[in-house]
Amino acid sequence: MIRTIFAVLFAVVYLICGIPVLGIEWIIGKFNKEKMDVSSLRMVQWALGTIGKICGVKLTVIGKENIPKDQAVLYVCNHRSYFDIILGYSIMPGLTGYISKDDLEKVPLLNIWMRRLYCLFLNRTDMKQGLKTILKAIEYIKQGVSICIFPEGTRNRTDAPLLEFHAGSLKIAEKAQCPIVPMTIANAEQIFEAHSPCIRKTKVIIEYGEPIETKNLDRTQQKALTSQVVARISETYEKNMKLLSGENK
Repeated sequence: MIRTIFAVLFAVVYLICGIPVLGIEWIIGKFNKEKMDVSSLRMVQWALGTIGKICGVKLTVIGKENIPKDQAVLYVCNHRSYFDIILGYSIMPGLTGYISKDDLEKVPLLNIWMRRLYCLFLNRTDMKQGLKTILKAIEYIKQGVSICIFPEGTRNRTDAPLLEFHAGSLKIAEKAQCPIVPMTIANAEQIFEAHSPCIRKTKVIIEYGEPIETKNLDRTQQKALTSQVVARISETYEKNMKLLSGENK
């Protein structure tokens, strides 16, 4: 329980102390937007990494060399924990916006930082607004900002590696003509969800798979794209859960 309290306190203090920083960053952005973007990214990554350390997370990252260095990508990730964003964002090599549920848009200060870092808020009940979010994500990728999505749409609380992907989840990559990087997070739910409200020391593995190209796909390849990504993430998840299980014996 102590870890939970410390993690929440750190997050609150960071958001409050970050108010003047947001102003300074805004001024920097008026003269050098790229510098503002990088500065904001690194500060938030430091904060999220610190939360991970407070919570006792031992994080192993595999396959970072698979992330293209010369273009933006669509990260497609499984989703089992609130910590998926905390841990995943803390290690992103470059600017990356997450597509998140619109509930987070209502959280004061946090919503400002998220918008600053190109995060988008998806309204699942309003198709028109949802389409605008998808089009904005495509625009960001074309501008060089990667996007990360959780195609399951909600946290997976089952024993299956993945829930069914929402229809059209990968259209962002197809329309933006960018690679898809499968991103698999294993064991994050053991930090909090498996025994809330307590946080426990946990080993977590994040693995980036080899990029999947989406340029010039024919209709057959387009139809097979979702099953290809699902297979990659499912296989990686099961492999890394077995690895963690073996380490814990």
